[in-house]
Amino acid sequence: MLRSLSIQNYALIDKLEIDFPDDLTVITGETGAGKSILLGALSLIAGNRADIHVLQDKSRKCVVEGVFNLEGYGLKDFFSLHELDYADETVVRREINPEGKSRAFINDTPVNLSVLKGLGDRLIDIHSQHETLTLHSSGFQMGVVDAYAGHAELLESYRNAYRDFRNAEQRLAELREKEAQSKKDLDYFQFQFYELEDARLKAGEQASMEQELETLSNTEEIKKGLSSASHLLEHSETNLLFLLNEVRSTVASLSRFNPSLKGISERINSVYIELKDIAADIAGAEESTVHDPQRIEELNEKLDAIYRLQKKHGVNKVEELLEIKEALSNKLLDITSLDEQISALEKEAAKMGKTLAQQAARLSAGREAAIPGIEREIGKMLASLGIPHARFAIQQEKTQEPGPNGSDRISFLFSANKGSDARELSKVASGGELSRLMLSIKALVARLTRLPVIVFDEIDTGVSGEVANRVGGIMEQMGKAMQVIVITHLAQIASKGDSHLFVYKEIKGGKTFTRIKKLDREERVMEIAKMLSTENPTQAAIKNAKELLNT
Repeated sequence: MLRSLSIQNYALIDKLEIDFPDDLTVITGETGAGKSILLGALSLIAGNRADIHVLQDKSRKCVVEGVFNLEGYGLKDFFSLHELDYADETVVRREINPEGKSRAFINDTPVNLSVLKGLGDRLIDIHSQHETLTLHSSGFQMGVVDAYAGHAELLESYRNAYRDFRNAEQRLAELREKEAQSKKDLDYFQFQFYELEDARLKAGEQASMEQELETLSNTEEIKKGLSSASHLLEHSETNLLFLLNEVRSTVASLSRFNPSLKGISERINSVYIELKDIAADIAGAEESTVHDPQRIEELNEKLDAIYRLQKKHGVNKVEELLEIKEALSNKLLDITSLDEQISALEKEAAKMGKTLAQQAARLSAGREAAIPGIEREIGKMLASLGIPHARFAIQQEKTQEPGPNGSDRISFLFSANKGSDARELSKVASGGELSRLMLSIKALVARLTRLPVIVFDEIDTGVSGEVANRVGGIMEQMGKAMQVIVITHLAQIASKGDSHLFVYKEIKGGKTFTRIKKLDREERVMEIAKMLSTENPTQAAIKNAKELLNT
């Protein structure tokens, strides 16, 4: 529950601090004094969007801070989920700087707006005078029935199953679309793959084949050159081997007279032996060099095929063609496995759909069982609020397909007049009737959900006299079970408060400011008397105010 609220530089509020008791607090004041400004500030820490125009002093930041007692409200999981430090006494703060940038903090830890709103939704229920439009929302109506049915765990389980089911259906649709497209591409992929497969490509073969072709294409020139070299080495009249052999013999004979020439002789002998081997190798190379037209044709055909494939696929190496072939092979495998994937997922989705239908049926049964109790309780409260012939009904219809909340469509029907059929709210209910209906529903739901604090902003629209007294009585009963804050113009409701805050305006230094004060017993008597009569209340009004407070 809300322990205290601190506001700085927000609208007409320069600085304000308010403490709230655990039960029913009423807030009154003149029209335009700033009562709803409090709600605006409270909505900021509940996660609503900020507006730079709320800054009274454009040179300073706006700060709104609320201290909440969270003990016993089951919020530890929320804090754990968002990696926040939990404390029974939690501080929620919102800041808006002059540039319009907003920051939010939970126990001094910065959080984004979605996290703040997630916590705010579980801390505060703010009901403004315009919120009766929510009554027309199918989501709100479904939520009321589910709260009364008390199947929160089943509903959460169903929503998780529905999310998984929808994800499976989406994945199935994607696979089917992929399969349809793949079947269009199958022939093309197969043609490309088999074309590469038929080429019998091997890594590194292109360079070796290009070299072999170069050799075979020049066999005549190679043989001619080798023959010439062989002739010069050992077949001409003055061949190199003959001349070198003469040199070798001469130096060898001279080494007998000069021992230093022995090393030279040995070197010449080594050169002679090496040159003789070279001559033999050249002769062998000349003999093995054979013109092979058939092999040249084979090499040209293979290389032409490689060059064509490289040009087609925009690559320069055989290794890149092999990578493309591998990729095509994988695509073909994926296509052939799609049927298996689709079949497996269809079976899984069917199983999930069956579980979903079972859970939806349990939800429907729970709602069907809850509806008579809701209709009965709301009908009693409406009767006590001055609509004795009210008929409130809930229509439950089955949907063809499961939705996020099950297989039901819930509609609230209403009639304020005896003998009239209950119809949709928008067609039969006035503003005052809608306010009383909303109050009845809020009172019922508040008892079931145990929210830390609920705020009513002028929910008394369209009521007066004894009905207003009964409205106040319902709020008083709510205040015994939870913290309730009510902004009202009616003395009958204001008198029910355990605490009474008065909002007023003060002009200071040429500026208007909103102030708030807690009224004591005597001040409450005078304020309620003014609400009953005029600014200068009569003795009768004062007496009536005392009677209301003593009720």
